[in-house]
Amino acid sequence: MKNIVKIKRALISVSDKSLLENLLPFLSKYKIEIISSGKTYKKIKKLGFKSIEIANFTGSNEMLGGRVKTLHPKIHAGILNIRSNRSHKLDLIKNNFKEIDLIIVNFYPFENFIKKNNNFESIIENIDIGGPTLVRAAAKNFGDVLVITSPKNYINIMHEINKYKGSTSLNFRKQMAINAFNEIANYDSIIANYFNDRFNVKFPNKKTFTGKLVENLRYGENPHQKAAIYSNENNSNIKQLHGKKLSFNNYNDIFSALSISKSFEKNNGTVIIKHANPCGVSIEKNNLKSFNLAFNCDPVSAYGGIVSCNFKINKELAKKLNQFYFEIIIANEFETDALKILKKKKNVRLINAHNFQNKGNSNILFYKKNFLYQDSDDLIINKKNLKVVSKKKPSKHETESLIFAFNICKYVKSNAIVLAKNKSTIGIGSGQPSRLDSCDLAINKAKRFQFKNLLNSVAASDAFFPFTDGLEKLIQSGVGAVIQPQGSIRDKEIIKLADKTGTVLIFSKTRHFKH
Repeated sequence: MKNIVKIKRALISVSDKSLLENLLPFLSKYKIEIISSGKTYKKIKKLGFKSIEIANFTGSNEMLGGRVKTLHPKIHAGILNIRSNRSHKLDLIKNNFKEIDLIIVNFYPFENFIKKNNNFESIIENIDIGGPTLVRAAAKNFGDVLVITSPKNYINIMHEINKYKGSTSLNFRKQMAINAFNEIANYDSIIANYFNDRFNVKFPNKKTFTGKLVENLRYGENPHQKAAIYSNENNSNIKQLHGKKLSFNNYNDIFSALSISKSFEKNNGTVIIKHANPCGVSIEKNNLKSFNLAFNCDPVSAYGGIVSCNFKINKELAKKLNQFYFEIIIANEFETDALKILKKKKNVRLINAHNFQNKGNSNILFYKKNFLYQDSDDLIINKKNLKVVSKKKPSKHETESLIFAFNICKYVKSNAIVLAKNKSTIGIGSGQPSRLDSCDLAINKAKRFQFKNLLNSVAASDAFFPFTDGLEKLIQSGVGAVIQPQGSIRDKEIIKLADKTGTVLIFSKTRHFKH
């Protein structure tokens, strides 16, 4: 491969015509001949620059309503020929074809189009064929051809051409080729996933994922690990307002917090997260009281954790938050005075998650070269999912608290036990290998910080109790009502114990494991 290659001829065909007015004078300065098509040709002409229309260059008119423009041997031979290959050179001479050294192409905006349009025929017409084909050809032949796929790179190409007096270096062409192949893969992945969704193909034979780099992170789970965050939206839909750069663990905790708080009613609820597990949750209507109840569930674990407020933080709450050490504070916006108060702490990260939505219906777990793919556990339990199996019936208040506790259970690492009172957690047992251990952990937390609220509290278990010992331990601690999924071979023994002790017992049709 030749390192430095002179650019004599460029083909420009772009959907995004921004910044052409900056690039064209530069190409003209180095006497680079321009070939272009359709609306790009008209735009270049309007800007006052010379260009050869594709049809005049190839000798073939556009056809099939514009579906065929650049798919022509004269174009692709001009791109794909290896300049040092004698046979390729003879083929060009024999057919009177010219070399094309620079391809500037971006694709029909399929991703944006499907967000705004549901007409299938129109969507089909917005699948770009010629663009990706041109880009793929140029990227394959990066030894001789430069390919640019975004106006963001115009400044780079101008710097490169200026540096090499109308030529480009192999290293730059290689970098742009890598960008191009990633762009093609991203584009094709979006189309494939659209078709899978459109025709309800949940598990295709080949599954592709795509994401745009949001930012490189400070480090991964540990400082020796490199990390970055990607999104299949234009960004992660969270805005950092203050504080140092976020790490991998920070984002993991942020998304864990938002998955819970965004499941609540609008402008309601507080969640405190530590190591991706909730250590306090409340949906008390009063915002300040909501924070206090969530924090007091486990104030020790809350230290250095993340607070997610599903509402706008005001001055009063900001003063309260500043009394404690939190790594991150998330809100649906901040009042101006609240921001001033919270920014007094240099290192606390402040996140505006007003635009964040729990979109997407799948979860993916990668391990090396394998991944697990499943539906998200987005089911919000209500009365229709429940069956009262004890002789003692729950009050309306108990039913609401049980549903709250059970819905929180699905966000807690299994085995999960959640104790609650008045729609606020008072003890959480998570991630234990034994359900009995999780009961002990939840009870001990409640005894330590919420002892007065243990009596007549409610408990939720993410899966059924395999034996009566876990339920018995909860009842002995003061729990008056329990919710668990049905399905154990000892369900009758569990019901018998509830009736013997005068405990409310509700079975759910749904299990909420979170491994």
